[in-house]
Amino acid sequence: MRSIPSALQAKLDSGATTLARCWIVTRRDGVVLGFTDHDRDLMIGDVVCRAATGFTASEATSRFDLAVDGAEISGAFSDDSLSEADLAAGRYDAAGVATWLVDWSDVSLRILIARGTIGEVRREGAAFTAELRGLADALAQDSGRLFTARCGVDLGDGKCRVDLASSTFRRSGTVTAVEGTSILAVSGLSGLAAGWFTAGRLNWTGGANAGLAIEVKQHRVVAGVVRLSLWRAMPEPIAVSDSFVVTAGCDKSFATCRDRFANTNNFRGFPQIPGNDFVVSYPLPGSPDNGNGSKAL
Repeated sequence: MRSIPSALQAKLDSGATTLARCWIVTRRDGVVLGFTDHDRDLMIGDVVCRAATGFTASEATSRFDLAVDGAEISGAFSDDSLSEADLAAGRYDAAGVATWLVDWSDVSLRILIARGTIGEVRREGAAFTAELRGLADALAQDSGRLFTARCGVDLGDGKCRVDLASSTFRRSGTVTAVEGTSILAVSGLSGLAAGWFTAGRLNWTGGANAGLAIEVKQHRVVAGVVRLSLWRAMPEPIAVSDSFVVTAGCDKSFATCRDRFANTNNFRGFPQIPGNDFVVSYPLPGSPDNGNGSKAL
């Protein structure tokens, strides 16, 4: 149950028109930004909630499962607060959002009315619309262990235990040429076989994309030139001499776990589990499935 200050409750009961909504957004990198639908900036705690950003919110309804149904916030891009480049770079993905109801004539009279995270974001010209997901949304996610032939954990996590800080699996490099928007010729990765960094993670340490990360689609070595293909173009142009750190990739197969990482003791898949080919196979007369012989696919 919410505890509403008596002075604020009195204004709510009277139908006062000095009420505004504020949103405090906390990104995963620690950056905190405030926005309001009032016509001037408001201070909530130590956060300035800026006006003139076009922020509005749709109505939200709480269901019996505690999830928030259909809540959205809309706003306009602004160079000094919320930029389109930051949104495209994923800096607001899963950012926390606290929604406050505030008496703008006395901001000490306020109540926290909702918490959630930013979900799907749509962009239309100079504006955006972001889905707000309630805290109970996490309870609706699939959880538990899947029984598959491939490993079900992330490379280098607490269950995998591969040390990605090792120079064998982590290298620093520099862009030497840019081909298109997502293919790079790089230096600093010599001595490692092609494919070593396929499905790995590249973290930019220099250039316009510094601080961002992306998955490597393909690692090739052709005529001594190392090329990395990225899954998508970066928000900002990549330039020659941009620096990065890249970690090895894993296709989660037992063979890769054994041959590349020597980590089969921590393999979390089931390599002997039958695959789809087993479903469409059938026994031949005298096959092992019948007692002796072979199986047809």
